[in-house]
Amino acid sequence: MPDAGRVPTALRARTRAAALVATALAAAVASTLVALPARTVAHDPPGIDRFLRALAAIESNGRYDALNGTSGAYGRYQILPMNWPRWARQYLGDAAAPTTPDNQERVTAAKVHSLHHWLGSWDLVAHWWLTGTAKTDPATFSPFAAWYVQRVMALYDGAASGDDGRTALQESEAGAIYGGGWSRAEHGSYAGDTVAWSDVVGASATFTFTGRSVVWIGPIGPTRGRADVYVDGDFAKTVELRNGGFRPRVVLFMMTRPEAGEHTLRIEIVGEPGRPVAIDEFRVGE
Repeated sequence: MPDAGRVPTALRARTRAAALVATALAAAVASTLVALPARTVAHDPPGIDRFLRALAAIESNGRYDALNGTSGAYGRYQILPMNWPRWARQYLGDAAAPTTPDNQERVTAAKVHSLHHWLGSWDLVAHWWLTGTAKTDPATFSPFAAWYVQRVMALYDGAASGDDGRTALQESEAGAIYGGGWSRAEHGSYAGDTVAWSDVVGASATFTFTGRSVVWIGPIGPTRGRADVYVDGDFAKTVELRNGGFRPRVVLFMMTRPEAGEHTLRIEIVGEPGRPVAIDEFRVGE
């Protein structure tokens, strides 16, 4: 009978073999877990192409060769030199990838895709692009950051480019009939620097036009109200203008008819008194 305090040689060998297998298996599992990629979104977030165009317009006027002599930021989206190698390695697989137009597009599209998945909205992505900081409340933006975000989002909303094929008519030029107590407000981001506004429940603006389509453009923000919209006397929808952050030029309502003709758009303020509704511009399409 063997000594109870000693393990037979064959048993020790089997034990060592089992331990080696277990260690190898654990290492393989750990390696697999480390190699798993971060969670990705199968599809691009809505509006990514429009956002990229707006961002490029503000950052560089769309130039792939734009260079900031102070910061060294380069290209259509003004990527900082310290960011390019890291982002190029992450999204192109090569930290030394050249800043060609195609590479700029691929890297930026992938980065803003990731940012939108993280932050949840394009205005917060625009803020991050400028500052490199994640904020979820636009009310905490610095004045300059808020101005920058407003400019990007105005272009994103299609309200500042003037290239949508429609005729733009400012609120003071459109021949709209205002009733119930309207005033003027000024802001540098408004078309013509002014809007018509009212916070009186029941106040209305009636705009008669000839064409196939019409767009109402105006501001949204934390203190804004809501309005009912009627087309040719028929209720169309209630437009909610309250938003976490101020944006001066947003497409608030759009209507298209099969054929051109004379139509009437009526905007009537509803909801709580003291919450303003504003009209910056109408756009009419033939």
